[in-house]
Amino acid sequence: MSKIRVAVIGCGSIAKYRHIPEYVENPNVELVAFVDPIIERAEHYAKELGGKAYADYKEMLAEVKPDAVSVCTPNYLHAEQSIEAAKAGAHVLVEKPMAVTDEEAAAMIEAAKANNVKLMVGHNQRFMPPHEKAKEILKTGVLGKVLTFRTSFGHPGPDAWSIDGADSWFFRKEEAIMGAMGDLGVHKSDLIRWMLDDEVSEVAAFVGTLDKKDTESDDNASCILRMKSGAIGTLVASWTYYKGEDNSTMLWCENGVMRIGTDPVDQVIVELRDGTVNKYQTGEISTNEKQLSSFVIDKFVESIVNDTVPAVTGEEGRASLKVILDAFASQETGKVIKVTE
Repeated sequence: MSKIRVAVIGCGSIAKYRHIPEYVENPNVELVAFVDPIIERAEHYAKELGGKAYADYKEMLAEVKPDAVSVCTPNYLHAEQSIEAAKAGAHVLVEKPMAVTDEEAAAMIEAAKANNVKLMVGHNQRFMPPHEKAKEILKTGVLGKVLTFRTSFGHPGPDAWSIDGADSWFFRKEEAIMGAMGDLGVHKSDLIRWMLDDEVSEVAAFVGTLDKKDTESDDNASCILRMKSGAIGTLVASWTYYKGEDNSTMLWCENGVMRIGTDPVDQVIVELRDGTVNKYQTGEISTNEKQLSSFVIDKFVESIVNDTVPAVTGEEGRASLKVILDAFASQETGKVIKVTE
């Protein structure tokens, strides 16, 4: 079969470190266009990898007519660009958060359906080997019911990660809309929903800007979640973990505890109440300092090649986004928010 012609919209750090190199490694893909308002960034990749460079994504869609696109732009552009790409007949892989409102997410899902294209959201935490192993163990029933949990994602922030450093769009509220919660918190809401095969029913949250100067973007959040199963836990997102990234989850269950991402060697540790301890070396969780495959690109391409449902559908992305939006609502109102379907 002919290769899938892919265009990358947005040539910042997530495209540089994840999307572009993973497309290059995929034998089913031909990169045909790169788009960035800073045209030099797009030109850099076009010169290195082939394809055309554009400053305007609409011009690219009209001229190149790609089979698929990656949307790697500031949060406020995700919905608009995804919808326009779908209307142009392109399958869409959009970075998280998929949108900045629930209404936008719904419109993206509808656009994909109306134009018979696939929509996938880049929630890579589901594909990290320790997380896949943890879900596998939970499914065996050895730990029994999950009672409480803690899931955390923190690093020093976009000033250490973004291609623009302290001048990153992440710190411009009108472009980011959401700070650490949109960057990291939504990953963890997606992870806990997926890992527990459960939905969040209530959210109470403190969300604020504690240390990042000259920005209104939230840099820290601590949330309490109640799941439909009755399990209660905390979700933490932070851009101020200045001495070491943390992407760990702990599950306290009827029959013991599971520690995920807390040990650099044994990425999953299960301690049962009867004294049994099982340790699993599954492979690491990718970090900003140590870039490993996100598996997102391969999953997206696979869904196109095999004409299957994407690994993270628009509906899944919307449900994970809703948890974060309700956390902001809790901060604004000082109330516990019931998460609606």
